[in-house]
Amino acid sequence: MTVHNPPTPQERATRRARGWAYGLLGMPLAFVALPLYIHAPHHYAQTMGVSLASLGLVLLLARALDALTDPWLGHWVDRWLNRSGTYAWTRMGWGCGALVLGVVALWYPPAAVSQHLAWWLLGSITLTSLGYSQLTIAHQSWGARLSHHPVQRSQTMAWREGWALLGVISASVLPSMVGWSAWIGVFITMLLVGMWGWRLSAQVPELVAMPVAGVPVGRRLMAHTHPWRQAGFRRLLGVFVVSGLASAIPATLVLFFIDDVLGLANWSGGFLAIYFLSAALAMPAWPRIVKRLGLERTWALGMALSVLSFAGAAGLETGQALAYAFICVGSGLALGADLAIPSALLAGLSRADTLSGPEPSADASGTYFGWWNLATKLNLALAAGLGLPLLAWFGYRPDASDAAGTDALVVVYAWVPCLLKLLALAMLRRWLWPAINPEKTERTAS
Repeated sequence: MTVHNPPTPQERATRRARGWAYGLLGMPLAFVALPLYIHAPHHYAQTMGVSLASLGLVLLLARALDALTDPWLGHWVDRWLNRSGTYAWTRMGWGCGALVLGVVALWYPPAAVSQHLAWWLLGSITLTSLGYSQLTIAHQSWGARLSHHPVQRSQTMAWREGWALLGVISASVLPSMVGWSAWIGVFITMLLVGMWGWRLSAQVPELVAMPVAGVPVGRRLMAHTHPWRQAGFRRLLGVFVVSGLASAIPATLVLFFIDDVLGLANWSGGFLAIYFLSAALAMPAWPRIVKRLGLERTWALGMALSVLSFAGAAGLETGQALAYAFICVGSGLALGADLAIPSALLAGLSRADTLSGPEPSADASGTYFGWWNLATKLNLALAAGLGLPLLAWFGYRPDASDAAGTDALVVVYAWVPCLLKLLALAMLRRWLWPAINPEKTERTAS
């Protein structure tokens, strides 16, 4: 039996300092992700006149192309991080550059491409997503190396997601207040601060000694698919995909729902802020719940709370701002579990894989998170690539829909995500739990 001694006050202070500095990069990445995945489709459909069918196809292609590169990016991130966190930091410059250039191109297309906006959108989102992917995978992988205990991992991820929620809250209200030009300036400033935080966290003395042996040349191609040899990873990814799709669909359609079902277009920034602020306020509570219930049961609790909170959206009518605000609060509280717990489970799997062999091997957390991000982006691609054309087929048009089109929007926005989340909850309890905790499952059965 392994005995974990309580951390000393100095160790706790070091962990807090590292977590605070590490999490900073989550703020600009979340700050840019909200407009990229929520505002951009709505902006190009409503303001620039791109049809929903064309928009769905473009988003599906862009996110699918981007997702396919993530396992390769993860493999390269592993090689950089296996040298040191500081060395990996020096390789992040091109990702920052691609991200900034892509964001500017996305929101300010030149007049010369006014007849080819769909193609411009495809190129600018692809460039933005590549830079975003490199930074996100590297940031997640570095966080996986900072702690070895489940509670510590959830605390590390909570720091990242806490800063990320602050970034999302800022992104939800700033565009309508200061405009997109000032928003881009704020984003660049946040990105510089986040990279400084990474550098600072990489200089804090190591709390966990991680293996740094390199991967032999002959095994590098196999390393890309290595995580799939773990049953726990395959099942965790399956649950994550279903649960993530349940979140990606309303994220893609939320502005359409607020505009055309609730008739409260001017309130959209406030609703998004309430949702993410609720998640931020609840974030410190989820690691405490992990201490009592464990990672898997805490995630299940979050899923159940999400369904109970969001199901009421299907019955809303025009002008029900207060009722929708309460739904935003409840589903926002549940969001914290979806943000912190799956990443902590994945970090534990990659850590166990690193140490399970007869000799320590190179840490493969980057490869794990590369496949993880591929799944995340495929969820977003499916939500946009299937959801938007499906709504168009049922007759929904932004600002010009009949009752049948609006009813279709309600079904896809509210009912489908709840059913998917219930399916994910069942998969978590019946499929994932035995693969990750075989000893506990056997004891329960006996």
